Amino acid sequence: MKEEQPMTGRVNQKLRTRTAIVRAAAELSRTGREVTMPEVAEAALVSEATAYRYFPDLASLLREAIADQLPTPEEALATVADSSDAVERIAAATEFLLRHVLARQGVVRAMIAATVARPGEAGARPGLRFGLIDHALAPVTEGPAAPDAAALAQLKNDLAVVVSAEALFSLTDLYGLDPEAAIASIVRTATALTRARLGSVSSGTSRIR
Repeated sequence: MKEEQPMTGRVNQKLRTRTAIVRAAAELSRTGREVTMPEVAEAALVSEATAYRYFPDLASLLREAIADQLPTPEEALATVADSSDAVERIAAATEFLLRHVLARQGVVRAMIAATVARPGEAGARPGLRFGLIDHALAPVTEGPAAPDAAALAQLKNDLAVVVSAEALFSLTDLYGLDPEAAIASIVRTATALTRARLGSVSSGTSRIR
């Protein structure tokens, strides 16, 4: 028993340290500012070397830190839950994603940078957009008027390019649009793609103009 107590104490201390690092990263991610490992370590009251002992890089830490901040597609699209109009639902999904990105853009930029630097780890990056697109298009995927599988897959591929943080940052950083104008532009593009691909498959009346 005397030997177990020190071991248990060390395990508990490691857990507390790890939890403090994750919590600090989660809190900093909500500010929207750039998040760095030194800043996380300082907020967690540990050294930067200690933070790196628990997480090999910033991206792996951020993935864990924001895991419980990502809403489900159902939560994200609650405002259009009763709509079966795919165009309206895609507009809502697009705007939700882009505003979510803006609110946490420091973390999103760090994750994108990690993906570019290590493309083999891209699969570990949170894929909120894909769930949103799937859920937004769900009402038109069944029934006699549903598009064929190939057409639907192509639409989802097209939307994944547009409904993205990369598209938003291209317009704001490279083209110089303010965030609101950039969001409006991407929403228009996403809804135009959906309308062109699905045509009359979308039921109901869209409120997007």
